Amino acid sequence: MTERVYNFAPGPAVLPEPVLAQAQCDLMALPDVGASILEISHRSQAFREIIEAAEANLRNLLAIPDHYAVLFLQGGSRLQFSMIPMNLLTPEQPSADYLISGSWGKHAYKEAKKFGPMQRAWDGGDSSYRQLPEDADLQRNPEAAYFHFTSNETIQGVQFATEPEVGEVPLVCDASSDFLHRPLPIERYGLIYACAQKNAGPAGVTLVIVRKDLLARSRDNLPIYLNYNAQAEAGSLMNTAPTFAIYIVRLVTAWLLHEIGGLECMHQRNRAKAQMLYEVIDHSGDFYQGHARPQDRSLMNVVFRLPTEELTQKFVAQAQERGMTSLAGHRSVGGIRASIYNAMPPAGVEALRDFMLKFQDKNS
Repeated sequence: MTERVYNFAPGPAVLPEPVLAQAQCDLMALPDVGASILEISHRSQAFREIIEAAEANLRNLLAIPDHYAVLFLQGGSRLQFSMIPMNLLTPEQPSADYLISGSWGKHAYKEAKKFGPMQRAWDGGDSSYRQLPEDADLQRNPEAAYFHFTSNETIQGVQFATEPEVGEVPLVCDASSDFLHRPLPIERYGLIYACAQKNAGPAGVTLVIVRKDLLARSRDNLPIYLNYNAQAEAGSLMNTAPTFAIYIVRLVTAWLLHEIGGLECMHQRNRAKAQMLYEVIDHSGDFYQGHARPQDRSLMNVVFRLPTEELTQKFVAQAQERGMTSLAGHRSVGGIRASIYNAMPPAGVEALRDFMLKFQDKNS
């Protein structure tokens, strides 16, 4: 058997080893079913139990009330960038506010502009997306159909620790890269969406949590697959669902509930992991330079630079030789990006921390 590395990839990302072991065990035949999860019908009772358990786990972890729908869709966040304005804009409210804190916020805003006159509530481009705004910095329209923000920017490594204050306007969040990393005050949100391949499961399923009163905005003339209300009425089974991905979401959420102890425990663990790396950065002089302003740093994606490109390439190569992979930063930012999502074990972060210290000692 090939030895597992510490995978610091930004996504698809590391999954919990107990989840992978369970999936391996069940892959040939699900217990009491006699067929693989890859083979069973999405209309079967066996799969209905899987998707219902995944939803129940999510509701338990996030304390999602009954007046919110939980949808299991496809198309990733890219499709949600279009579905949100298609479903939530109305003739009376044809515009929405967008807070642009990094690359993914920019992509969401660009797509939304195809459907109406969107407003930039704030854009951190002048600072190369190194920092987040205060509520007083936001240029909000109280008549906006919704207010969109990205809770964690994977490329720039900035993250909101709390939700922006937007009054009565429905708050819409792209939580793709930090979903399930901490408890959330769900009632502050109108809609939360997340592609699963960071914290919740594998690529192929997108989770949408939406307040049910907003479903009435979905117009009947929308393409049926792109209609939130139609998807909710079909129980996310309008078409062949991504059965394997949803099965893994069920296993991951069960792991969070029963092995981690819930999202508050997960949050404490995530804070401790990130602190290990930020302490090295902060005490390195100018050798390691963090991209994000300290108070806006991400717990999920630790982004930093070394003094030269030559040292950066050397760092990535030597780390890989030691079983730590996918550490190169995004091409638009450069440097190093260590993605330490929920499933990255503390031992992996400890290994990276120790390597960072030794690398600096030998190369400074």
